[in-house]
Amino acid sequence: MTDPADRANEGAAILDRLHAIITRYVILPAPEAIDAVVLWIAATHAQPAWAHAARLVIRAPEKRCGKSRLLDVVEGTCYNPLITVNASTAAVYRSIGEGEPPTILLDEADTIFGAKAGETNEDLRGLLNAGHQRNRPTIRWNNATNKVEKIATFAMAALAGIGQMPDTIEDRAVVVKMRRRTTTEKVAPYRQRRDGPALRKLAADLTTWLRANLVELEQAEPKMPLEDRAADTWEPLIAVADLAGGNWPDRGRRAAQALTAAREGDTEFSDRLRLLIDCRTAFGPFDAIPTAALMERLKADPEAPWAEYGGAGLSGAKLGALLREYDIRPETIRFPPPTGQVKGYRRADFRDAWHRYAPETADQVPEGEPYQPYQPYQPSSEAVRLDNVVRLKPYQATLDEMPPPPDEDATGTA
Repeated sequence: MTDPADRANEGAAILDRLHAIITRYVILPAPEAIDAVVLWIAATHAQPAWAHAARLVIRAPEKRCGKSRLLDVVEGTCYNPLITVNASTAAVYRSIGEGEPPTILLDEADTIFGAKAGETNEDLRGLLNAGHQRNRPTIRWNNATNKVEKIATFAMAALAGIGQMPDTIEDRAVVVKMRRRTTTEKVAPYRQRRDGPALRKLAADLTTWLRANLVELEQAEPKMPLEDRAADTWEPLIAVADLAGGNWPDRGRRAAQALTAAREGDTEFSDRLRLLIDCRTAFGPFDAIPTAALMERLKADPEAPWAEYGGAGLSGAKLGALLREYDIRPETIRFPPPTGQVKGYRRADFRDAWHRYAPETADQVPEGEPYQPYQPYQPSSEAVRLDNVVRLKPYQATLDEMPPPPDEDATGTA
């Protein structure tokens, strides 16, 4: 019998390979978007386990933004792809069939659901909406047999096109907004004949791994950071992330929250949520951390936006403003020398917000004794005690090695 740890390591390694392949050929707008596509592709290989079939919407404001190239990579790595640039509703019904359905890929979807053609394709939109949930067949009367027929609709589906898809489809979808590459952003050219076999080999590895765990995936009830239909849509992706283990459970939930917030048009909320999640990593084992040290750690993450946030990088004032929405505020804390008494943040003040908006999974909770909350700071008290420091990536330093805090008036940390 395969050891669970080995199985988890295998899953994380396969997802990492898929991540590397996607970023080889396509530039996506954010790390969360890449992780979302990775998990969606993986989820297509376990369709029998899901109660909901997430849609993947790949849209761009203009041509030459990489949406069709991304769909090429999706086709090469998803389960049993069926790609078309146009299709009748009847043809899609017959493609889904009675057995296990293919993964439906619609390129140039704007020609199907655009302003001119949208009204003529309401049946196809209805099919895609109904097929988001299992056991939602279309019922038709068959004149040839004089019987009522139930036609299956459940299938994973991806749509790529220019502009927004119908809202009822995007409401059931993982939405990735592409953008045109700059001259400094380079990708490898994709040639199906040359590169396709490697992608299909990876697809086979995904099938082998996930099909061996269908029962576990079918019974999975992952802790979701979202609610209602968004939770239904993302649950298969989060279940795959939890099965893979490693850092994928955290990445999957971060992607779910960020992309859902971005779709709802609240980019500031998306920034706040990302900051809240990144602060948990930046805190490491500390019960309290100076504001300057927290910003240093946040900016040190090469995949995070904080080093260039707002143009000049995340400031103490902006940090405070974003966290204030969660009722998290800096306070004066006395740290051991040479740091001394400076403005900082306490882990205890983050716990409620982390629990409500970014709950940890079991494998994210550190082993050993739980963190102990501090007593409120008193002017006559001793310096706050810090536990042994655990080295973190990408910033690997103890508090004593961190730079002294800058002038608080200049940074706005007061």
